[in-house]
Amino acid sequence: MNSLWFFDDVNLFKVLCPHKFKAYKANHDFTSFKKQDYIYFEEDSANKVYLIEKGKVKIGYYNEDGTEVVKAILTKGELFGETAILGEDKREEFAQSVDNFTSICPVGVDTMHGLMRDNQTFSLKIYKLIGFKLKRLERRLQILLFKDAKTRLVEFLEELCSDYGYDCEKTGDKVIHHPYTQRDIASLIGTSRPTLNILLNELKEDKVIEFGRKEIRIHKKIA
Repeated sequence: MNSLWFFDDVNLFKVLCPHKFKAYKANHDFTSFKKQDYIYFEEDSANKVYLIEKGKVKIGYYNEDGTEVVKAILTKGELFGETAILGEDKREEFAQSVDNFTSICPVGVDTMHGLMRDNQTFSLKIYKLIGFKLKRLERRLQILLFKDAKTRLVEFLEELCSDYGYDCEKTGDKVIHHPYTQRDIASLIGTSRPTLNILLNELKEDKVIEFGRKEIRIHKKIA
């Protein structure tokens, strides 16, 4: 299945980056961030959208008690801060670099509106993408609020399978090549890394999955 974060099998960075457009190229720069650097904070002015050239970015917010809630961890080619397109004035979340060599392509809202105004098909794809992301966020928050850690992990694996999985021709298993570390996955399902490791090993012992550093295999009889 095609990832919700990409459309028509086209990397968003290749489609949207102003560096690709002569009208914007001369005045366009990439911005680099190290691990734990913030791209923006909650309450910052929302006047840009961002594309990831390389690295990973964590999107989240803090509860009243100071607990961090991770909404998404995005990777190369993905878009964030896109609610600025819809008229958001201030950020309701933070964006933080997860890698030491994260490179971001910032796109001014006016520039994005210009690109959308000049290309109706492009505009429809952007709105479709935003709709998909909002639906996924709503589903993930429901999972975090109402389901136990093991169920959250199983449903996240289903999501990974949709985004990054393919069928193994020899076994019929679902094979997932993904960009996340165990720490990333633990953050996304709202648990600790040791708890995640226990849950993964339980699923492995039950012959539901096999897993390595960047690959998860979901066995055919369970998938």
